[in-house]
Amino acid sequence: MSTTTGAPTASAATTNTPATTARRTADEHTTAATAAPPASLRTGTGTGTTIPKTTGRARGWPLRFAALSLVWGFSFLFIKVGTQGFAPLQVTLGRVAFGALVLLAIVVMKRDRLPRSPRTWAHLTVAAFFLNALPFSLFAYAELTIPSTLAGICNATSPLWGMALSVVALSEDRPSRRRVAGLGLGFLGVLTVLGAWQGFTGTDLTGTAMALGASLCYAIGWIYVRRTLAGVPHSHLSMSSAQLLLATAQLAVVTPLFTTAPTHYPIIPLLAVFALGALGTGFAFLIQYGLVAEIGPTTAQMVTYFIPVIATAAGVALLHEQLSWNTPVGALIVLAGAALTQSKPRPSTPPLPRPGSPTD
Repeated sequence: MSTTTGAPTASAATTNTPATTARRTADEHTTAATAAPPASLRTGTGTGTTIPKTTGRARGWPLRFAALSLVWGFSFLFIKVGTQGFAPLQVTLGRVAFGALVLLAIVVMKRDRLPRSPRTWAHLTVAAFFLNALPFSLFAYAELTIPSTLAGICNATSPLWGMALSVVALSEDRPSRRRVAGLGLGFLGVLTVLGAWQGFTGTDLTGTAMALGASLCYAIGWIYVRRTLAGVPHSHLSMSSAQLLLATAQLAVVTPLFTTAPTHYPIIPLLAVFALGALGTGFAFLIQYGLVAEIGPTTAQMVTYFIPVIATAAGVALLHEQLSWNTPVGALIVLAGAALTQSKPRPSTPPLPRPGSPTD
């Protein structure tokens, strides 16, 4: 949310969540994001915007870390509840619209400015499609036929897609043996979640493919952002706001063509869509950006590995979704593989000279 599933953006999800922040917090996956990722919203590619220097760990960061994990973990539950009252595209439109309103309000409060360059807006249009409009819609459609728990686990494959695509798209990003092993381990985890040895019995392959495709979108979007928006001199807040605004415009055009306007607005699904947008796609970005500034991207990226756990717990406890043994086992394998793809070998250090031996 992320994606995230959060809200991966070109400057964080989800579910399963902002792109720049998400990429920098997980790979550096989104968000939107944005911002993926990271499961990662979380493992995307950065935009080149600078990350604030860490000035010391504030005492309250564990609470904000937990809040971000909960918000992005619950995003998949919000999607499921939202689609019980509205069409998937309407859920997605509400999500990005509420998220954009939150960020734009903060832009006004902070007297920040949106980008002015037509070139930046053109690239953000593509980023909004791959990091917000398309993956958010795919997750919403997927959850018509698959549990929110499975959607949350599929979101965690984003780092795997990101590493696989970076081999082709980013010549400077050559994988080590450890990362290749992580890629293989991660997809083995996906097969475990789906129960491949049973012939995928009981699994809706179309819905699962949509959820996996959403995670793939995050990886594509992050790589695009890294290649086109690196070094753009705008704040994360400004870029993310513009991106969500563009995603809202895209969905505002498409949604009326494929859905009919709702005749009534059931309160529970409406509140779910509001929470998904305002919290999971708006405030979540601000929390994540603050965490990156305070504790650094390496620690902040760990939120990625809590998202599928929380999504699974929420789906089982609140939606009474069934959970077979292979789902949590496969999820752990996926997360282990994702962690390997993001790991870097420790720099080798020369052995210490023995006592009495000559030194240079």
